[in-house]
Amino acid sequence: RFFFQVHHFMELCWDKCVEKPGNRLDSRTENCLSSCVNRFIDTTLAITSRFAQIVQKGG
Repeated sequence: RFFFQVHHFMELCWDKCVEKPGNRLDSRTENCLSSCVNRFIDTTLAITSRFAQIVQKGG
């Protein structure tokens, strides 16, 4: 399930950031992909941290 979610996320970032695939990424596309990935990582860490807090409290 985790790998499915990562794959789905990568498709979303790709669709959002890549207008036309080529041999290289231009700086705009590279920045967009980097920001998209960073948002995903930040969100995942926040959710994981919150889940750990709930588990520790016995909820």
